[in-house]
Amino acid sequence: MVEVHPQYITDKEGNKISVVIPIKEFELLIEELEDLEDVQRFEAAMASKEPSIPLDGAFKLIEAERLAKK
Repeated sequence: MVEVHPQYITDKEGNKISVVIPIKEFELLIEELEDLEDVQRFEAAMASKEPSIPLDGAFKLIEAERLAKK
């Protein structure tokens, strides 16, 4: 888990309206969110009743679709 060190920007009344974090922490947060999204997609794929396609076949299908769009 990423340790975050936020700095808050407040309005005149002292209400937090924005946050600033170091860019490295931001990049790590984005990376973790992308990893979580991958896990969720994997779990959804495993739970679906759709037949699986071998990796080579998937690449061929994607390439054929890409070429058809040209």
